[in-house]
Amino acid sequence: MTTNSVQFKGNDKLLFGIILGVLAFWLFAQTTLNINVDMAKELKMEKDISMMNIAVSITSLFSGIFIVVFGGLADKIGRVKIVRWGFYFSIIGSLLVGITPANSFAAPVLITGRIFQGLSGAAIMSSSLALVKAYWEGPKRQRAISLWSMGSWGGSGFAALFGGLMVGIGWRYIFFAAVAISVIGLLMIKGTPESKAETTSNHKTDYAGIITFMLSMVGLQLLVSKGSEFGWTMENPSGFILLVLTLIFGFMFFKIENGKEGAFFDFKLFKNMTFTGATISNFMLNGTAGMLIVSLQLLQVGGNLPAREAGLLTLGYAISIVLFIRVGEKLLQRFGARKPMIWGSLIVGVAIILLMFTNVMTETYKILAIVAYTLFGLGLAFYATPSTDAALSNLPAAQAGSGSGIYKMASSLGAAFGVAISAGVFATLKVGENITWMEGVITFVGRQDNVPIREAATIALGVNLLMIVMAIISIMITIPKSGGKLKKDK
Repeated sequence: MTTNSVQFKGNDKLLFGIILGVLAFWLFAQTTLNINVDMAKELKMEKDISMMNIAVSITSLFSGIFIVVFGGLADKIGRVKIVRWGFYFSIIGSLLVGITPANSFAAPVLITGRIFQGLSGAAIMSSSLALVKAYWEGPKRQRAISLWSMGSWGGSGFAALFGGLMVGIGWRYIFFAAVAISVIGLLMIKGTPESKAETTSNHKTDYAGIITFMLSMVGLQLLVSKGSEFGWTMENPSGFILLVLTLIFGFMFFKIENGKEGAFFDFKLFKNMTFTGATISNFMLNGTAGMLIVSLQLLQVGGNLPAREAGLLTLGYAISIVLFIRVGEKLLQRFGARKPMIWGSLIVGVAIILLMFTNVMTETYKILAIVAYTLFGLGLAFYATPSTDAALSNLPAAQAGSGSGIYKMASSLGAAFGVAISAGVFATLKVGENITWMEGVITFVGRQDNVPIREAATIALGVNLLMIVMAIISIMITIPKSGGKLKKDK
C-alpha cells in the first residue's frame, strides 16, 4: 500500500524521465566494460591496470551495497525524492568521470565519480519501480514495466557497442552526455507528487549493518582486484592486514544482522531454499559479466582491435536479450522455473566455452565472439524471469520487499565481483611468462608475441565457466521440479 499526495496517474513524461535515469546507469555508466583500455591510455593508468579494473567494477559494487538501503529510504521519505537523489548522484558522478585529469589525481577522481554513479543506480532502480507500481495500473502498468525493463536490459546489452562507437568521438563525451540526459530526466519528473509507503516500520535505519557490510565488501573488492600487488610478508604485511580487517568486518556484519529486527539484510530469508538457490545462481550468472571485460580487452590488447570494432561484435547480445526476454516468461509458464534457469545457464556456459578458444586467428575469434555474445544474451533472457519468479513467488508477502532487495543486490554484487575477479586474473597473468602446461596442450596459431595475453584470457574465462557450474549446481539442489502454470492447468 502507498500513500500519495493526490490521486495521480502516471504519464509518459514521468515514465520516460525515469527511463532516462535507468539508461544513465545501464547504458552510459556501463560502457567502461569496453572503453577501459582507451581510458587507461589517456589517463596514463596503463601501468596500474588493477586500479582501472576497480574503477570499472566499483560502480556495480556500490549499487549492490546501497540498493536495499535506498529502497527502504524511498518507502519512508518518498520515492520521488530518492529518484531525484539518483539524478543528482548521476550528474556528479558522470561529471567527475568526464573531467578526470590525466595525472596523479586520475585514480581518486575517477573512482569517486564511479562510486557516485553506483549510488545513482541504487537510488533510481530501487525507487523508480515502486513509483511504477504506485502510479500505473493494469495494462498501463505492464507497458510501463516493459519499457522500464527495456531501459535496463537493453541499456546493458547496448553498452559495449555504444561505448565503442562513442570512443571515436572521445570517451569523455559519453559521460558529459550522461550529465545531459540526467538533467533532462530530472526536469521531466518535476512536479510529480510524492509517493510513500502507507505503513512503514518504526525501526531506525540500520547504520551498523550498512557500514560493516560496506567495509567488508570494499575490503573484499580490493583484495580481489589488487591482492597480487599487496605485501604478504612481515616486512610488508598490507595484504594480510586488509584480509584480517575484511574478515573482522564480515563477522561483525553477520553478528549484527543475524536475528535482528529491522535488519537491512534479513538472513531469515535464506531459510527458504528456493529463494537461496535462485539468489545464489543469480549472483553467479551476473558474475559472468566478467567474460565481457576479458574478451573485449583480449580483442583490443591482444588483437589490436579498436574499441569501436570490438563493441560491434556484441550487437547480438543486445538484440537477443531484448528479443527473447519475454520468451523466458513463456518458458516459465510452460515448464516452471527450474528447467529454463538450467537451460539459460547452459547456454551462457556454451558462450563462455566459445570465447575460451583464444588459440585461433583473430578473424576466426571474431566470428566465435559474435556467436558467443548472441548466446550470452539468449541465455540471460531465458534465465531472468524464471529466476526472479522462483526467488520471490515462494516468499510470504511480509518478506517480499526485503527478498526483492536482496535478490537485486545479488545481481549488482555478482557483476561487481565477477568483473573484478576476471579482470584481476587476466591482468595478473597476461604480464607474466608463457604458461608451460597450456602450451603442451593447446597450439596457439598466428602471432606468438601475444600468447601470454591469450593464455591469461583462457584462464580468466575459465573462472566464469566455473561460476556457471556453481549456478547450475545451486539450481539443481534447491529449485523444485515443478511444472509451469500452463502445465498445471491441463
